[in-house]
Amino acid sequence: MAKAKIQDADGLAALDVWTAERAATPRTPLATAVRYTAQALAERAPGASVEMRVPPFAAVQCIEGPGHTRGTPPNVIETDAQTWLELATGRLDWDEAIATARVHASGTRAHLDGLLPLVRR
Repeated sequence: MAKAKIQDADGLAALDVWTAERAATPRTPLATAVRYTAQALAERAPGASVEMRVPPFAAVQCIEGPGHTRGTPPNVIETDAQTWLELATGRLDWDEAIATARVHASGTRAHLDGLLPLVRR
């Protein structure tokens, strides 16, 4: 069964809470904001060659190319919720996030160049 799509109004409201609260954002709006922006990534770059993870809130398959069926995928991007939301909203540059080890990316396709920001807030 597919997960329910987060509606724009709900996702943007959660992002507004995160924008105002940042590190003090309550868990529910933080989770909604992460899931909403991960959903936006999967819609912008459909595919299954990269798994983008923001534990414990979201994991999505994205970017065209060869997919995987079992075990750990060969192309993985993983980060924490605050870093992901900074990337998704354009507050943090992808190259800076990689250079400062705020994002862990493995595999030849594990990059989000040209896909960010997803939402301006």
